[in-house]
Amino acid sequence: METASFNPSSFLATFPSFLLLFLAVYTIGYFLVFRTWKQSSHLGASCLMSLFHGTPAVIMASHALLTTPRADVHSFASPNTAVESNVLDFSMAYFTVDLLHYLIFLPNDFIFILHHIATLYVFATCRFAVGHGAHGLLLLLILAEATSACQNVWTITGYRKNDVALARRVRELLSPPFYLFYTVVRGLAGPVVLYDMATFYGSGAADGVVPRWAWLSWLVVIGFAILVSILWVLRNWLDWFRENNSSKKYK
Repeated sequence: METASFNPSSFLATFPSFLLLFLAVYTIGYFLVFRTWKQSSHLGASCLMSLFHGTPAVIMASHALLTTPRADVHSFASPNTAVESNVLDFSMAYFTVDLLHYLIFLPNDFIFILHHIATLYVFATCRFAVGHGAHGLLLLLILAEATSACQNVWTITGYRKNDVALARRVRELLSPPFYLFYTVVRGLAGPVVLYDMATFYGSGAADGVVPRWAWLSWLVVIGFAILVSILWVLRNWLDWFRENNSSKKYK
């Protein structure tokens, strides 16, 4: 099994390429695809870039996990393989470009900025400082990005729902199944994986391989991200029920 605790030549061969890919996608979205959006073309470009990251990341991470032979009992502390490191590079490149997007166009959106910084911290420490533990992080990446396609369509239609009838209709039809899917994946499956990780690391099974400061910080960051996701979808559920009740009253 090919492992990659940290190979500088491998990183320099993959990360810059992925960085250029996402910069290109963002540029195409900003200047071509969403050029008619006037003051909000950057929002569409960010969603387009997210579409190019989300589903591919799920496929890449799934392939990495399915093709890496290892004993399940040691999975959360196993050395990162070269394939797993490539997935981390891919996602770090996306979050780097999207973080720049927020810092330039939406500097007051502290939640997303902190989310991106925290995600980069977890991936970077796993990739460069620890060299182990990618298995669990890729499981969580799959869960986090499984909803990406739906969420980006939902977000894009939300930007135009007030001036495009089709966008409003798609948003209305997509909202309930998207919220349900998001609730199951982020609100149920995510905490289960986090609990498994906490139990594994807390048992001392990773002692001497994954430093305590690393796995503790990962659990805190991931736990907070899951909590914010649950609160986000709960707020959207409440808004959806409120809007539906209001529309019924006026019929």
